[in-house]
Amino acid sequence: MIRLFKHYIPHAVLLLGLLDLALLMVASELAWQLRASQIGMEAGPIRERWIPLVGSAAVVWLAMISVGVYGPYALRSLRFAGARLLVAISLGIIALATIDWILPGETFWRSTLLYAMGFAVLVLVADRLLLTSFLGSSSFRRRVMVLGAGDRAERLRELGDRPESGFAVVSFIAMSEPERVVLEAIPREAIHDLGRFVENLGVSEVVLALQERRNSLPLNDLLRIKTKGVHVNDFSSFLERETGRVDLDTVNPSWLIFSDGFSSGRMLSSAMKRLFDIIASLILLTLTFPVILLFAVIVKLDSQGPAFFRQKRIGLFGETFELVKLRSMRTDAEKDGAKWAAKNDDRVTRVGRFIRKVRIDELPQTWSVLKGEMSFVGPRPEVPKFVDDLQEQIPFYGERHMVKPGITGWAQINYPYGASTEDSRKKLEYDLYYAKNYTPFLDLVILLQTVRVILWPEGAR
Repeated sequence: MIRLFKHYIPHAVLLLGLLDLALLMVASELAWQLRASQIGMEAGPIRERWIPLVGSAAVVWLAMISVGVYGPYALRSLRFAGARLLVAISLGIIALATIDWILPGETFWRSTLLYAMGFAVLVLVADRLLLTSFLGSSSFRRRVMVLGAGDRAERLRELGDRPESGFAVVSFIAMSEPERVVLEAIPREAIHDLGRFVENLGVSEVVLALQERRNSLPLNDLLRIKTKGVHVNDFSSFLERETGRVDLDTVNPSWLIFSDGFSSGRMLSSAMKRLFDIIASLILLTLTFPVILLFAVIVKLDSQGPAFFRQKRIGLFGETFELVKLRSMRTDAEKDGAKWAAKNDDRVTRVGRFIRKVRIDELPQTWSVLKGEMSFVGPRPEVPKFVDDLQEQIPFYGERHMVKPGITGWAQINYPYGASTEDSRKKLEYDLYYAKNYTPFLDLVILLQTVRVILWPEGAR
């Protein structure tokens, strides 16, 4: 994997993304050449239109990122990828036509957009037909050796066996553990020179997956492997990188303290984040005010009670604030106290089911963003009663309050709707990853991927 602004991106995804960007520029140029020949004009040298070419390709490329074209299943299933490609290219073309309408004449040539769309579909589908076999083979997977044969080693084998995995475990080495779960693991004493063994297998990374590390670290082996130029990683750090979450089953306070992350040099990033929140919330409130007003009237007519729902939530540093949403449940929904939303929850009104599905009920929260109580990106704010219970049951739960809560977040785009303590635990693993690795780049990725969650709202309740 390649680390870009503290966030890991698989090599296959990065290479495919760059190739797609180049092919989109080719599609735009082919569309221009075809249109120019149709109307009998000189196409002119490419240097005169390279900015619109790059710009048009970038807009469609961002749309592809937004709808999940580069997600793990999109890389493994051509049918899945094809459907997402069509949606992404359509959204990109609509965006380009809008830009050309706002800034006519010197931007993206509306007359060529239909041709560009057709050529883009052709080149991108052809590209994936050629690359599917390579992406599904071990040529794009890192070769990993695991030191350990217990439960942790078994978890790595299961992770590596997934079709979307970016690594393949080529060998397990049993390190004098009392219980061996991976039966095919090679005993350490059966290998004379571990460094040479690693070289012969072409291993690029070794993961230390011992159940108990106290007084049992194979320091000589690790040193020999390291001096061979092979990367050595511990179990928790490896899982964080491969899954995009902090694994609560294995992490401990010392790892959180000494691992890379939670950088103090965030003053500039925080200022940029706040500036973006102010500008974006002002624009969004201006554009969506008619929508909020319309659905406020519809909610009021649909069921008895106020149009807006107000509730205390826990924000930055554990401070409470009042969250405002369009009401989607009956007014007596919490007469017995706050409780998790369930699938097909009978407390949800007819209109409420729709506005929850398309996330319209979240729009009034933009006012909280403008006031500084929330951000567009961050962990979802929870009800005080839930927070009190979860802090007693889940380790490190309070650490999620070290960053400002958000309308969308890393957990929201990676995990379905959470309605239990176990769901909250899983979502916390993603929230901790966000708090640990926050950068404006990660915020951008989350905002783009939120489009996918809105278009395919599997987790909405």
